[in-house]
Amino acid sequence: MRSILLLLAAGGFPASALAAETSPNFHLTGHPAGWLALALFVLAYVAVVLEERIQIAKSKPVMLAAALIWGLIAWETRTDGGSAAARDAFQAMFLEYAEIFFFLVVAMTYVTAMGERNVFEALRAQLTRRRLGYRALFWITGTLAFFLSPVLDNLTTALVMSAVVLAVGGGQARFATLSLINLVVAANAGGAWSAFGDITTLMVWQAHKAEFFDFFRLFPSALVNWLVPAVAMHFALPKGQPESLPGRVPVKPGGIGICLTFALTIAITVLGKQWLGMPAAYGMLTGLALLNLLASRIDRSQRRYALAQGAEEEPYSIFRIIANAEWDTLLFFYGVFGCVGGLAALGYLELASHTLYGALGATWANTAMGVLSAVIDNIPIMYAVLQMNPPMDQAQWLLITLTAGVGGSLLSVGSAAGVALMGASGGRYTFMCHLRWSWAIALGYAASIALHLALHGT
Repeated sequence: MRSILLLLAAGGFPASALAAETSPNFHLTGHPAGWLALALFVLAYVAVVLEERIQIAKSKPVMLAAALIWGLIAWETRTDGGSAAARDAFQAMFLEYAEIFFFLVVAMTYVTAMGERNVFEALRAQLTRRRLGYRALFWITGTLAFFLSPVLDNLTTALVMSAVVLAVGGGQARFATLSLINLVVAANAGGAWSAFGDITTLMVWQAHKAEFFDFFRLFPSALVNWLVPAVAMHFALPKGQPESLPGRVPVKPGGIGICLTFALTIAITVLGKQWLGMPAAYGMLTGLALLNLLASRIDRSQRRYALAQGAEEEPYSIFRIIANAEWDTLLFFYGVFGCVGGLAALGYLELASHTLYGALGATWANTAMGVLSAVIDNIPIMYAVLQMNPPMDQAQWLLITLTAGVGGSLLSVGSAAGVALMGASGGRYTFMCHLRWSWAIALGYAASIALHLALHGT
């Protein structure tokens, strides 16, 4: 699972806003090396899009492209002290990634630990035991996704709630399809109004473009983004109710403690950032220390129980959980940061900033970036905007946070949640079935932008 993120998420700009402002520009956009670097990035991204078809993990092409791009930069700037500047630029980019890496490792560890303790299965079992109609389940699962996503990532939230949808009403194809579309939109919208809700929101927070509580100003717009298509889909839902499923799933010992420790970790991260000025990785790594202490207690309890039962109990270790993290995702983030950071050093992002934001203006440019995130992952989109660092007020930085977060809902392939559900739904959720409701999702996208501009100005 991707983490709080998915994502919680990620981001860490070591010198906050200064990271984008002090990024070097070697002005190689008109040089063959610059052209080659851009071609490498495009080819790498095409390989990512075709990941399932060509059977190559998404981290491999972007990592290779990042290595080649920075190698080109170092080669072309190796004289007159340029190599030192290229080295410093790479180190600054790598520090940004390192903070993201450790943040995500801890986030993934917590989510996986809660899953191992049956926290999510218990939630699913509680909902399946109640005799609820299809329309009630549609709204309950959507609401839970909207409010879980700010704490968990959109991917994890969508997967957890999709298990509920498929377990309860998987036999009713129309209900399952509409509910899964609803989950994707709700999870993406929910992640947009919290600094922990998505990688892009945490990036903006760490770059000091908005403070932690500023993101709550996006709540009305995010809510409208979900409600507009949800209301449209409501009238297409079947009536009646599915058969209830018997049985319950208990949370394993220590599961509640892990949830409480996770809440404490979030509090430490927020307070450390707001009051102490420490990066988010500081609070998360502190939380990992607390989780390790709790894991030791769980391990001792399991050993005592196994000894009393005369059975062998496998040791409980957080490090085993960390080993099961999605390393392909973690390394993919490195490749994205490496490629985009390299293009910024070559001068492409400055050129794009002048062309896009200078010609269209902040509002239309941010809206277009959100639509683009339905095709290109929102992480490189947001990282590119932060590297461009266009002159915008806080309302516009919140707007790009909103559009990059919810724009991926326009297509099923536009977000991690959508891609995951296409694979997990057994054919009930596909690209074409999502596309048939893209008009309603686009209305929600436009309504959320209009509401944000009405509430906070331009």
